[in-house]
Amino acid sequence: MESTEAFQNALKTVDTLTQRPSNEQLLKLYALYKQSTHGDNDTDRPGGFDFKAAAKYNAWENIKGQSKEEAMKAYIDLVNELKSAEN
Repeated sequence: MESTEAFQNALKTVDTLTQRPSNEQLLKLYALYKQSTHGDNDTDRPGGFDFKAAAKYNAWENIKGQSKEEAMKAYIDLVNELKSAEN
């Protein structure tokens, strides 16, 4: 499948970015990755004062219902956007 190969390449590209993505972009990357590989969020919401885990949970929860293929494409597009912003 072509999109799976492009997704794997995007995963490798993220590690080579010279500029660190913003927190918002990192949360979007996380959510799209989880949606692509796992599907809808079926985990329990983190409690207490674990704000980082809650932000990640919310980011993933916000794209609930998006297909794995759509999430993969959005992930690839975001990585390409981040990569081209470096040049």
